Amino acid sequence: MSGGARLSICATLATFLASCSLLPLVDKSSWLLEAAILLTIQAAVGAAARRVPLARPLTIGAQALVSLLLLTLSFAREQAIGAIVPGPEAFRYFGMLLEAGGDDVGRYAIPAPVSDGIRLMLVGGTLVIGLAVDALAVTFRSAAPAGLPLLALYSVAAGLSEGGADWLWFVLAAGGYLVLLLAEGRDRLSQWGRVFGGTGRGFGSAPVADGPGAATAPVRTGRRIGAVALGIALVVPLALPALDGGVLGPSGSGVGAGSGGGGTISAVNPLISLQNSLNQPEDRTVMTYRTNAEQAQEMYLRIVSLDEFDGTAWRPSVRPITDVPSTLPNPQGLDSDIRRTEVQTNIKAADWYTQTWLPMPFPASKVSIDGRWRFEKVGRTLVGDHGETTRGKQYSVNSLVVQPTAQQLANAGQPPANVLKEFTKVPASLPDVVSRTALQVTQGAANNYERAVKLQDYFALDGGFTYNTDVQTGTGSAAIVRFLKQKEGFCVHFAFSMAAMARTLGIPARVAVGFTPGSASGDGTYTVGLRDAHAWPELYFEGVGWTRFEPTPTRGYTPEYTQDTTPSDGSSVSAAPDESSSAASSSAQPSESDSCSVQERKEGGCASTAPALVTGSSDDGPPLGTILLVTLAALLVLVVPLLPMLWRLRVRALRLGSGGRTDADVAGRTLAAWREVTDTAWDHGIPPDDSQTPRKAAARIVRLGQLEAPAADAVRRVATAVEQVLYAPRPQPASGLGDDARRVHAGLRAEVSRTTRLRATLAPRSAVRVAWAVAEHRARFTAGLRARWSAARSRPSGQES
Repeated sequence: MSGGARLSICATLATFLASCSLLPLVDKSSWLLEAAILLTIQAAVGAAARRVPLARPLTIGAQALVSLLLLTLSFAREQAIGAIVPGPEAFRYFGMLLEAGGDDVGRYAIPAPVSDGIRLMLVGGTLVIGLAVDALAVTFRSAAPAGLPLLALYSVAAGLSEGGADWLWFVLAAGGYLVLLLAEGRDRLSQWGRVFGGTGRGFGSAPVADGPGAATAPVRTGRRIGAVALGIALVVPLALPALDGGVLGPSGSGVGAGSGGGGTISAVNPLISLQNSLNQPEDRTVMTYRTNAEQAQEMYLRIVSLDEFDGTAWRPSVRPITDVPSTLPNPQGLDSDIRRTEVQTNIKAADWYTQTWLPMPFPASKVSIDGRWRFEKVGRTLVGDHGETTRGKQYSVNSLVVQPTAQQLANAGQPPANVLKEFTKVPASLPDVVSRTALQVTQGAANNYERAVKLQDYFALDGGFTYNTDVQTGTGSAAIVRFLKQKEGFCVHFAFSMAAMARTLGIPARVAVGFTPGSASGDGTYTVGLRDAHAWPELYFEGVGWTRFEPTPTRGYTPEYTQDTTPSDGSSVSAAPDESSSAASSSAQPSESDSCSVQERKEGGCASTAPALVTGSSDDGPPLGTILLVTLAALLVLVVPLLPMLWRLRVRALRLGSGGRTDADVAGRTLAAWREVTDTAWDHGIPPDDSQTPRKAAARIVRLGQLEAPAADAVRRVATAVEQVLYAPRPQPASGLGDDARRVHAGLRAEVSRTTRLRATLAPRSAVRVAWAVAEHRARFTAGLRARWSAARSRPSGQES
């Protein structure tokens, strides 16, 4: 293996090991395999470009171009030309993904979900670092500075992670860097041959050349330098301030594990704990509660609202938080003439259920709970401060059961300007089909209330939608379009689609995530299980405030104010919905029959796998096999037409490279330079004539190529050197033959047309020698087989070969 190939492998390995330090930052590791494959392809392109050889800037440019094509294939193939060539639409999509990824990094706690934006940042960042390391260590043969991008990669990961295994990632990154340094040292030593070790130990002893074993001295010195560097790297961080807080959050601020008081919600994923719980293989009990509400079907236990939609995912906005007041402020937009009833609910969370956000009825007016909790006013949610969770918590919530009439909702006034601006915002990437469908569905509606009811009925009753948990998860624009076309999905699809369509109609909308009321246990207690997790839209009506709607068919409870026949006042409804009205999570399995008792649910007798509820697209890109096949196909399409040019560049570099110093080497180098001159003339339209002597052939090239003095003299000098090699008893070495061949090349290009120059570069005629060589090799091989076959047939029987 050549030194360059060894260095390239070590550079790729060093980048891969350093990128492993990013694993604790996210909840899935599939991105690392994708990054490793793309990193290997990037390194292979660099190795091929250096072997041609291309100029250093061109080598780096080729690697960057292939990396861009690979990223386009993985992330923006639908927006690209031919699924791989990026155009303006693909670059806009990249920008949108990076912006969404930055928002995700700023909001989610570690480990964050691998959304498309975060995956692009991880994979793309690894490729950028890999390109820098490969360029420094291999292309420019300077491995020591290559440690800087590796250090940058590790530093980002170490500054953000909160785990106790940081030393492991440091050892991996440092090990990769040391391997790279040792590979470069070995490559440099191999270029010197036997290493001069200096004077002997004795006084006045003569210098001697060390044997092979003496080469270990520089290697040993390199190891010592590496050990000192690692020691410094381990000691220096102890004197530096520690990085604390959430992902890209300020030290000591935000909400999450650590010290300090939080002022904003900046690093909390409201669904991480819920997602982990929903992945359990059985429908475990999440919480139990008692309430004095007359109609328990309204007791939705809300966790958080997702009020920001960027085209890729719905997520909670970054907002200020305060201490929990003794009495929560009046709900936004709720007037005094709207009928309301205050109820009290006592809730006990399961010992295994760990959720940063506090599930409680909406809108809460008072919360009594122990521990460190903070209040977010706009979403009316409570969030645990610095590691506080719901695990085993018992708490009491006073909440309002708001009962507006359909007429009050229909007469709702114009929302405040700030509410209208923030909660009707839709991304520019939202396809037009979403707004067109919203207009078609709500045609004929006289006000926003009627439009909202028409949207709800479209999804739940009239639109032909079916509830199906087996469809592909997703919440972005593409998922909404797919859902409207296929007309099947689960609560996430229904809630997110209705909220997006309401916003296109100018109705302020957001999405709430939490649990439906659960099931009555018979002793006045209600049990909420994993399958009761749910998502629903909330729409804003001035005078009423944020109002729940239920577009998911066969799940949840449809509010009375949206039904055609509203029960009279004082009517009683059964305590709580059973399994048929329990909300499934974004990916919970369909509910079992009513015969499945609460006790059976607790014991897992009705268990079914409940995949995770997510706020981002779960599309992790195309399969790795598809990436490899398409990448190979693209490389073939791009490289095959360039093979003649690449072969010609490689042959020219070999012919004009440095040679040995023996007579045979001198002869071979001279003949190679002459062959290069004749092939260059051939590429520019002067075919070779092997029947002529070198001197006559040179005169012919000068005449047909119309060469001026410098190039003409160069041709004659090369021809004279060839004659010496062919006819002189002891040929004398001629210097500057490579430079003469290059002068001939420049002179011929200057005298021909642009078309001829382009053909000489991209489709050189002398490349036919490859076909001739293959044919000659095949002929020799065939002749050899025939000779061996004839010898075997003519051998007397019993004679050994």
